[in-house]
Amino acid sequence: MTICLLLIAPGQRLLAGPTGHGGRLPGTSRGAGRSGSPFPMRGQDACPDPLSDPRRDDARRRRDRPDDDQGPPGMKAARQVADCLVIGAGPAGLLAALYLARFRRRVVAVDAGDGRALGIPRLNNCPGFPDGISGRELVDRLRRQATQYGADIVPGHAAAIARQGAGFAVTCGGGTRLPARRLLLATGVTDFLPDLPRIKENIARRSLCLCPVCDGYEASGKRIGVFGQDAHALREAIFLRSFSSEVFLLVQDPAALSDASRAQAAQAGIGICEGIRAIDSGASGYVARLLDGREIAFGVIYAALGYAVRAELAATLDIRRDDKGHIRVDAHQQTNARGVYAAGDVVHSLNQIAVALGQAATAATAIHNDLRQEDEGSSAAQPGAETGITGG
Repeated sequence: MTICLLLIAPGQRLLAGPTGHGGRLPGTSRGAGRSGSPFPMRGQDACPDPLSDPRRDDARRRRDRPDDDQGPPGMKAARQVADCLVIGAGPAGLLAALYLARFRRRVVAVDAGDGRALGIPRLNNCPGFPDGISGRELVDRLRRQATQYGADIVPGHAAAIARQGAGFAVTCGGGTRLPARRLLLATGVTDFLPDLPRIKENIARRSLCLCPVCDGYEASGKRIGVFGQDAHALREAIFLRSFSSEVFLLVQDPAALSDASRAQAAQAGIGICEGIRAIDSGASGYVARLLDGREIAFGVIYAALGYAVRAELAATLDIRRDDKGHIRVDAHQQTNARGVYAAGDVVHSLNQIAVALGQAATAATAIHNDLRQEDEGSSAAQPGAETGITGG
């Protein structure tokens, strides 16, 4: 069943059709569209649609910005107060910028160019890409999509945040100050990598991986090593046991692995590989060389060393964080600091791009609704309060 919403201009009326199947718009003829549709199609005598191709408005919007045709790219966005400044241009930051641009907000995203997603060789669980997509290509697509609708992407590193009136000013390297009414922190995390040879090469060929949730499937049937010796490493090894019957903990310091952890590993069918003299990069993956002369080749090694949350900027505004450094947010992704939101891996959640994208959409919509209330002069919404439309 097809449902059409017909918007009739004042003074016009819907005319009854001769077949009793509804009507037609004034000025159109039956059969004007494809497949006998009574509605005109694009490229024919259709009624003007102001939202038919909003990407074409991008050039006009940029032209109408008085200072946008002068100065280097990094300064163009700095001359006017942004409705929202997004710090971080990974998947979460870019999708939030896209949403805000489509809400017709002036949005600026600061891109340090070192996001976690850029190093992902292949994503096979990213929605909408049945053949997979690299992290860099996904980021590039999101960047193009956001800028098509008018978002500004500014290269640089956000070094400091300060309150400025009712809004904020972010200082980037080189002293550039970017003013904004709202902030979204999408700064992500930095993975701790093991001291192994040819790391970039092995990540590219997926013999060194960082995320068992992302690509455990691709390790199916392989001999898997998990580099680490704490409870987190053991949990990852047990998780990966679903994909392979040969999963080993690669223990650098045998004294660091408790008797309880050893018993838990044995119960789960996890081997303990200790007494490691060296781990070398071979033709098809890593090889562990043990002190007793044995060599064990692994199809893939997972680094289970954790990560550092990139939330240093949160300290400036006394934003609350958890014991691991993640920024605490409410259901609308707003922090305890009024007007500051966070999304992506910098927030404690399952570190997945699909999750980050959902958080970004939530944050961008909440920011838009919050700004709309402020623009309309209504009382300021409190953190966590309902601020308007939340979805379709």
